[in-house]
Amino acid sequence: MDRFIDAAIGYPTAVLTALLLVVLVYWLLALVGWVDFESTGIDLELAPQTEGDAGELSTLAGYVMALGLSGVPFSIVVSLLVLVAWTLSCLAGEWLMPWVPTLLLHVVVGTGVLLLSVALAIFVTALLVRPLRGLFVTHQAMGNASLVGQTCTVMSQRVDERHGHAEVAQRGANLQIQVHAETPNTLTKGMPAYILEYDAAANRYLIRGEP
Repeated sequence: MDRFIDAAIGYPTAVLTALLLVVLVYWLLALVGWVDFESTGIDLELAPQTEGDAGELSTLAGYVMALGLSGVPFSIVVSLLVLVAWTLSCLAGEWLMPWVPTLLLHVVVGTGVLLLSVALAIFVTALLVRPLRGLFVTHQAMGNASLVGQTCTVMSQRVDERHGHAEVAQRGANLQIQVHAETPNTLTKGMPAYILEYDAAANRYLIRGEP
């Protein structure tokens, strides 16, 4: 146990121990609801304000994508990276570093252990992140205006300037929408119709029967 503690607080693991404590505090704050882990991180779609920022963000995004660390909240990536690197460095500090004879060699070997632990941690984290990506897929909701131009099926007995509803066929559950139409018309239940425009104020669609 003493060797483990010495390894955790000694060089090089002490650097990662400090980072691990920061990660633990962060997740404690997330647990009580003071921070949102899904919204914390690097937004690769963010439009930067300056050309310098754009270049830096593009370079960082490229590294993240190339290393296979994308697809999950950045806070999770950092947490896994620090935890894996700390574990590897701590094991090396417990079993390898005590055999290093001098202080100079201790610093040199310790620096090598730190860099190697981080490098291996990136590889391991990329493997751990891969099965988690499906849990954080963002599905873009269909906007109301996107239905314009599609066809629908009238579900009410009639459709006039004030009344009517219809159904739009979609993958999964069909969409039920409020509609209206100019009169006179021949629209009745079960008839197909075209969606011409969307009235945002009334939250309904103007439709017209097929010719």
